[in-house]
Amino acid sequence: MSVGEDVRFNGKKEQEQLRVFPETSRVNLNDLMKKLREEEKKTKRNSLTFSAVALSVAVVFGVILTL
Repeated sequence: MSVGEDVRFNGKKEQEQLRVFPETSRVNLNDLMKKLREEEKKTKRNSLTFSAVALSVAVVFGVILTL
């Protein structure tokens, strides 16, 4: 085997390896935690809104029944 065919010295092999394993950006945990907190806030807000609407409907229905 000649030096030119050796994997360590062959530029083609390095380029092929870079294509197979492209550089990926790192995941920022702070960003993920921020998105998770925002989603939790939205979920809490939606459930609170749904609860308020359900309670209002129950109160209105109760008032109508007492008349």
